[in-house]
Amino acid sequence: MARAPAAADAFTAVAEPRRRQIVDLLAAGERSVSDLVEAMGVVQPLVSKHLRVLREVGLVEVREVGRQRLYRLNGAPLREVHDWVKQYARTWERRFSALDDVLRDLTLEQGAAQADGEQDRPEQDRPEQDRPEQYRHEQDENEQEEHGDGDGDQGHGRGDDPR
Repeated sequence: MARAPAAADAFTAVAEPRRRQIVDLLAAGERSVSDLVEAMGVVQPLVSKHLRVLREVGLVEVREVGRQRLYRLNGAPLREVHDWVKQYARTWERRFSALDDVLRDLTLEQGAAQADGEQDRPEQDRPEQDRPEQYRHEQDENEQEEHGDGDGDQGHGRGDDPR
């Protein structure tokens, strides 16, 4: 009794990540099973199992050279997958293009708002390096007043009892 294929078509065959990896490797050219095993970092029986599935749906062709079997990609069955994905690609390209427009507008608006905000910002609220010299000294004086005048009594007179 014949066994049913593990994948009925190219869609289901490439749904499995390891099979997609094999397709990617074979897209660069013909390879042996041992080359695929080494490139994928998995055991030979696993690679052979996936190659069998890909062969059954026509994505992979094999030729024997002496004792070695060389596998190559047959891209024809991928045409159906490509055509199906292409219709969604157009939709997503339009959506991404619209999103790019929105992001560009937001970036321009944000840049303009920041430029306006810098001009309207009071001198004392700007970073110290951006402030005129007169404001830098005023802040130093204010900090000294808040922390005492430096003689250690924190604002208490000699006759004041801190209790």
